[in-house]
Amino acid sequence: MSFEGKETMLRVVRQEAELFFGMVEADGVWEAPTGAGHWEVRDVVAHLTDTTESYFVAFDAARSDAEVPPAYGLPGMAERVDRQALALREVPQAELIDRLRTDFDKMMGMFEALGPDDWAGFTVPHFYMGPLPAFFYPAFQLMDYGVHSWDIRQGTGRAHGLSGEAADLLVPFMFVLWKYTTGAKDPCELGIRITSGPNAGDTRVSVGPDGMDYAAGDVSDLRAVIEFDPGSFVLTAFGRSNAGTIRGDRAVADRYLNLFFRI
Repeated sequence: MSFEGKETMLRVVRQEAELFFGMVEADGVWEAPTGAGHWEVRDVVAHLTDTTESYFVAFDAARSDAEVPPAYGLPGMAERVDRQALALREVPQAELIDRLRTDFDKMMGMFEALGPDDWAGFTVPHFYMGPLPAFFYPAFQLMDYGVHSWDIRQGTGRAHGLSGEAADLLVPFMFVLWKYTTGAKDPCELGIRITSGPNAGDTRVSVGPDGMDYAAGDVSDLRAVIEFDPGSFVLTAFGRSNAGTIRGDRAVADRYLNLFFRI
């Protein structure tokens, strides 16, 4: 999240995007199933196109100090992004991929131009979440290209996994994702342990009437701890898998893992 991580973040976004484009440009894949519910490969490409183009609107509004509508909110996000993606379903493969490649290049140019003061100090209004520091947007692109590449591979039925660098970079953002997609507010306290990678460590998580809070800290006094490697953590937070090793009270862990709505 710091400016010092910018070049690493952008490099990994490019890596994941090139892998993504290599898959979606292949013959015979356009209407193939994916791990993203009922979406076919073409719908994933449409979703990334719609999402990236919404970021252009957001950055333009931030630069011009234009008024923007209140944030749409995350509870309705899944339904709306589905509608937006399916609206592009009939665009031919070559045309839509070319459009997304153009959008991607433009977006990366905007990210490259972010300086030390902009990375965390320039606030950009996200359509669903409201005002966010600019560094969230490269992270969102990493989520899109990294996780949706996983979705496309999942649709092939072949065994596969998530890129280590992508998963490592996304670990801190998964706590943010959980925080803002907490549905039921059943009181709950437990530990999350990331077992490997540069973001390995223990985090204390609590859920109450006001939502979810988290902070790094000792978890030895808690009734339950769930251990994840980075890839399993990302895929679990995104609702793509039910992973993790539960240490301690299973009822606490089960209650926690079922608090979230999916986006």
